[in-house]
Amino acid sequence: MTETKFRCGLEAVLAILGGKWKPLIVYHLASGSKRTGQLRRLVTNVSEKMLIQHLKELTDDGVIRRIDFQKVPPHVEYELTDFGRSLAQVLAPLCEWGTHHIDEVAMIVKKREHVAKAA
Repeated sequence: MTETKFRCGLEAVLAILGGKWKPLIVYHLASGSKRTGQLRRLVTNVSEKMLIQHLKELTDDGVIRRIDFQKVPPHVEYELTDFGRSLAQVLAPLCEWGTHHIDEVAMIVKKREHVAKAA
């Protein structure tokens, strides 16, 4: 058995999905493969650099698969692996929770921004 540095399963999940954009990338790929430009439009406010970095990390971690169609102009798509699909399934309830509490969360974020400006 391999020794683990994680004290709970949530730490293991965060080791894979840590970062602001990774859960959104996985969420959007759950509906099917996407090109980089499609993901850029779906994951709003992500910079090109961060999107590419997170796609590379998720690919390296075996969560997503990069498909290069070897065409000119380049055609590359990303899709979830089986491992990634299992992860996307557990994100669905989080999405539902966020939808259910969207107004309350918006108020919390607005309050944080106000406090930050005042500081």
